[in-house]
Amino acid sequence: MADGFANSADQVSAPATRAVAVVPSDGTALTDIPKALYVGTGGHVTARGVGGGADVVFRNVAAGSVLPFRAAFVRATGTTAADLIALY
Repeated sequence: MADGFANSADQVSAPATRAVAVVPSDGTALTDIPKALYVGTGGHVTARGVGGGADVVFRNVAAGSVLPFRAAFVRATGTTAADLIALY
């Protein structure tokens, strides 16, 4: 299958080329920093960004939403959303 974008540089704003299920954890960081998070089942998502700082709670995220947030951590405590997928 031909890929017309194979020689293009990847950017944060470019579409994801890889997706990995996220298991929220209070102590374990995501293996890689994603471009965004997909929320399969709506609820709250508690995360900390790649830039550090405090955790932030994205409240009442609708099912099927994409959070354009480069998360280093997705916390179990405070996260009620499910079926989270990291987009790379």
